[in-house]
Amino acid sequence: MLFNASRLAIAAAILCTSTLAASAQNYSPENPECIAPANPGGGWDFTCRQVGKSLQDQGLLDSTMQVVNLAGGGGGVAFAEVVNKRGDDNDLIVAASSATATRLAQGAYPGNTMDQVRWLASIGADYGVIAVAADSEIADLPQLLEIIKTDPTAISLAGGSGVGGWDHLKVLIAAREFGVQDVRTVKYIAFDGGGEAVTQLLAGSVQAFTGDLSEARGFVESGDIRVIAVLAPERLGGEFAEMPTAREQGIDAIGANWRGFYAPGGMSDAAYDAWVAKIADLYASDAWKEVMEANGLAPLDLQGAAFEEFVSSSVNQIQQISREIGIIK
Repeated sequence: MLFNASRLAIAAAILCTSTLAASAQNYSPENPECIAPANPGGGWDFTCRQVGKSLQDQGLLDSTMQVVNLAGGGGGVAFAEVVNKRGDDNDLIVAASSATATRLAQGAYPGNTMDQVRWLASIGADYGVIAVAADSEIADLPQLLEIIKTDPTAISLAGGSGVGGWDHLKVLIAAREFGVQDVRTVKYIAFDGGGEAVTQLLAGSVQAFTGDLSEARGFVESGDIRVIAVLAPERLGGEFAEMPTAREQGIDAIGANWRGFYAPGGMSDAAYDAWVAKIADLYASDAWKEVMEANGLAPLDLQGAAFEEFVSSSVNQIQQISREIGIIK
């Protein structure tokens, strides 16, 4: 997904910070909880645990945030839990991303829509990666896609979102750019979270991994996997500078996975404003900038109404892409 910087800047201006600050002072969560809609080790798990720790470290939460892993349905189990059973829980937030928007766009959460929850804030954008095991004979992205183009059955790719989800779509976008005529022939296997998908790659069950940089980072550092393409406009900085982009390999595929949170639809305005303010304060801190740099997160600073508008736009864009490649009608 491409991000339009000017559109984001305009959207961000929607937020009325003075009203938000006044309302936020009236509420403080007693038992803060974050649901990560996947097994430990993936991007949603990272979002909950890192933000929870950072909020407490910055004094923005008085008590430790409990992290609950609730995997299943590409986030659908967690979404249904929040909508059907915890719709007025003021202490609860849920990790979300482009994968969440993708599933909502494609109607993959049966009976559920984005309007049933309240969208809080973003904490950054996580660029997509395509990786192979460290000892793989596949050297780069063009070689991988050439194998798929010649014999789609020869390569299975694993990701942490469902079939037709964001991890899947990223590969299809790259394949289409490379010239694969029918991207529906690309073999994609869905797992509950990026951590499990990488485990299957290391076990030899699949030949490549599609996910996000935050999911792959630890496995790159341990020497288990090798990133053959980052789906960013240009090379990232710091420790990620050695990772080649798809674009520099002649494949103009860009995929940025936004990361953020939603809350129960019945959350009070005071609680909602308080959570939005806490996440906004965290995002503005130097400590969070260090976390973003260490984990390859790109800037994406949206809160409250601006974030809700952005998610709505994302859902609409993903619906268009999904129709183009035949995921939905």
